[in-house]
Amino acid sequence: MIMTGAKALIKMLENEGVEVIFGYPGAANAPIYDELSRSSIRHILPRGEQAAAHEASGYARASGKVGVCMATSGPGATNLLTGIANAYYDSTPIVAITGQVATNMIGRDVFQEVDITGASAPFCKHNYLVKDASLIPKIVKEAFYIASTGRKGPVLIDIPIDVSTAELEFEYPKSVDIRGYRPTIKGHNLQIKKVRQAIADSKAPVIIAGGGVGGAGAAQTLAKFVHKYSIPVATTLMGISHTSGCENMLMGMIGTHGVSSANIAVKKSDLILVIGARLGDRAYTTVHSQNPEVTLIHIDIDPAEIGKNVGTHIPVVGDIKVILEQIMEKDIDCDIEGNKKWVEHLAQYRDKKLPYTDKETTVNPRLAMNMLTKLTGGEAIVATEVGQHQIWAANHYKPSTDGGFITSGGLGTMGFGLPAAIGAKVAKPDKTVVVVAGDGSFQMSFGELATIKQWDIPVKIMVFNNSRLGMVRELQKKGFNSNYFSVHLDGSPDFVRLADAFGIEAGKVSTNSQLEGAIAKMLEDKDRPYLLEIIVDSEEGTL
Repeated sequence: MIMTGAKALIKMLENEGVEVIFGYPGAANAPIYDELSRSSIRHILPRGEQAAAHEASGYARASGKVGVCMATSGPGATNLLTGIANAYYDSTPIVAITGQVATNMIGRDVFQEVDITGASAPFCKHNYLVKDASLIPKIVKEAFYIASTGRKGPVLIDIPIDVSTAELEFEYPKSVDIRGYRPTIKGHNLQIKKVRQAIADSKAPVIIAGGGVGGAGAAQTLAKFVHKYSIPVATTLMGISHTSGCENMLMGMIGTHGVSSANIAVKKSDLILVIGARLGDRAYTTVHSQNPEVTLIHIDIDPAEIGKNVGTHIPVVGDIKVILEQIMEKDIDCDIEGNKKWVEHLAQYRDKKLPYTDKETTVNPRLAMNMLTKLTGGEAIVATEVGQHQIWAANHYKPSTDGGFITSGGLGTMGFGLPAAIGAKVAKPDKTVVVVAGDGSFQMSFGELATIKQWDIPVKIMVFNNSRLGMVRELQKKGFNSNYFSVHLDGSPDFVRLADAFGIEAGKVSTNSQLEGAIAKMLEDKDRPYLLEIIVDSEEGTL
């Protein structure tokens, strides 16, 4: 069948099961948009290309599918870069498609030309500059395969406009064979044997679960493993969404902004099983302060992550779900009763409840997150921006096995949460999706309120307003003798009136006593968007 490169691209996206694209049109991708207009694929126009990439990430994280975003050449393409880098750090499978100037113009600095493949190479799993239209089917097939296998991540396809308009004989590639790309799936039998023996010998084991658990679809398998051997679980920031099934074995988040029960579990353990976590600097400081006699097992599909930040005694490379099932194939003669007592010991730190401060004109943000858990049963998908509110949500919103927690972990991208929530709601229209934002980070993406309105995407938005860049203010307080500089958000809009300007209902709450009713009102109609502004003390800290 003869067709243009643009039509072949759209046909391949349909064949790969793409249901929605988040994208922004321009001159260089106009032929692609012309074909997309006749496609069954839904297109959502954001108010900026960076938001498109974050929306694709939110869609991927909520659905488990590959998210797709699209932009034109030059500034359209470069605006995707932060979202691509964010997906790379958090191992999120997205395919980004960019338009490019004509092939005979590449390298001549013509209007809206940029070397996007060169610019994105450091934080893409792979990228393509398509110079031959006949290669489009093969490239698209490979891109989706690379993005969704092994350690998942972003792939970029850059298509010059003359390649989009050129004709080809379309043939659907039925398989993918990429030389040199063979992700390891099954764990080495000798290493599996060592893991079993280490568990048998341990008196105080602990698991650190990361985002890789979700990437492998291993949440239920992990829960089964944890309950079978009575091993307590601490999480990284990225692991929160995938550990709710561990129930009473769950000790919370480790690290600089983690909770005492999780950090104490790591420090007192004699065996640490790191599962699907890269242990970035805000997590590995806890691991480095551990018992020097500890044995550390690291299970990850990416061999480059094992031993990179923390010394590893037993490395196991492969798919987490497969490896956990391999470990459980044979009985382990471990001290289950001893492990149960170890869990009980740690639970005393986890279950220690501090009273909420009650002030006349501000809300306790921890109470707000606990109230959100109570009123949603933990079944909402919470997407956060980056800042103090992110930590309050991480430590105090408790997602159930039917809920979720989507955040920017590795890159820490302000402006991520609102578009990610849009993507998540598009992926899961029947779920309640709540954005937890700060007044600073919300102002980096509030233009997406128009996207919410235009495409009728009823997300709920909680804006914690402390009139500060709270996390930086806290850093300046602790590390720079309270020399607060450039962290005051004077001139911010009235967020309730801002929402009203977009035709979105909004409310405001400034005392703890008003909180339950205000959140209940936000949640009462699942088919409408709603913004709730929550006034927080400017001196409130994360811990």
